[in-house]
Amino acid sequence: MKIGYIGLGKMGLGMVSRLREKSFDIVAFDPSEESLKEAQKAGAEAAASAADVVSKLEHPRLVWLMVPHQVVDSVLDEIVPQLEKGDTIVDGGNSNFKKTINRAEKVEEKGIHYLDAGVSGGPGGARSGACVMVGGDADTYSTYEDLFKAIADTNAYGHFGASGAGHFVKMVHNGIEYGMMQAIGEGFEILKKSEYTLNLTKVADLYNHKSVIESRLVGWLKQGYDEYGEDLEAISGKVSHSGEGLWTVETAKEMGIPVPIIEGSLKFREESQENPSYTGQVVSALRNQFGGHEVKKKKE
Repeated sequence: MKIGYIGLGKMGLGMVSRLREKSFDIVAFDPSEESLKEAQKAGAEAAASAADVVSKLEHPRLVWLMVPHQVVDSVLDEIVPQLEKGDTIVDGGNSNFKKTINRAEKVEEKGIHYLDAGVSGGPGGARSGACVMVGGDADTYSTYEDLFKAIADTNAYGHFGASGAGHFVKMVHNGIEYGMMQAIGEGFEILKKSEYTLNLTKVADLYNHKSVIESRLVGWLKQGYDEYGEDLEAISGKVSHSGEGLWTVETAKEMGIPVPIIEGSLKFREESQENPSYTGQVVSALRNQFGGHEVKKKKE
C-alpha cells in the first residue's frame, strides 16, 4: 500500500518510520525540512507540499493527516480539490469530534471518505505501536484495517462508530488522563512534604510492582525522577493543556454529567500558570516522559 502522510512532528515521524518497516510506501510532507529529511532517511518519498503529496499517489488514494487541530482545515483546503471520488482522508490528530463530524460531511459530499483516528501512546507508541481509536464509515475502515493494524500495538486498535467516534473516544481518554495525572501529582506532593524522608523514586518503583495503582504513568514518573531528580528542580510547575481536557469538560456539561475530577484537573492546569507547585512539576514531568512535551523551567 502506498499512502500520503502530512505532518511529521513527534508522532508523525515515528509512525512513518514504523510503517516503512511494515513495507508501506510513504509520500510525506512537513513544512520542516529537517523532518522531511528524517522521513527520507526512513525510506519515505518527500513531497514539496500537501497538494504534491496527492499528486504523487494513484487513485484510490489515502492521505493521513497528523497535524495540529488548528491547521486541519487549511490542509483540507489544499488537498481536497486535488482528490477524487473514492479517495480517503484520515485525520490522526487530536481534533474536536464535533468539527470532525462537520468536516466529514463536507468532504463526503464530494464522494471522498473521511475517517478520524485518535492515537494514544506518545512518540514512543507512535514508533513502537500505538493505541488507535477510529471513527467513520465501517466499510472504509474495513478497507484500510491493515493500515491501522500496522500502526497499532497488538490488539490496540478498533472502530467505534460513525464520524467523530474515534476522536470522541480519544478526547475522553485524554480527560481521564488529566485526572489520573493530577491524582499522582497530588499524592507525591503529600509524600514529599511528609515528616518522613522518603525515597520517592523507590516509592514510584514499588507502586509499579503489582499495586492497585500500577500503571504506565507511575512508571513514567519513576523515569522522570531518574532523569531529573526527586526535587524536579529543572521542571516547571506550570502545566500546559492542549485542549482535549477542556473539550471533555464542555461535552460533559452539555450531557448533564458531573466530572469534578477532570474539571478540577483542568482548573489546576489553568491556575498553575500563576501558582506553580510540586504537584505541577510532577504532572509536567509525566507530560515530558510520555509525550515529549518541553517542560523545563524557562530562564528569567
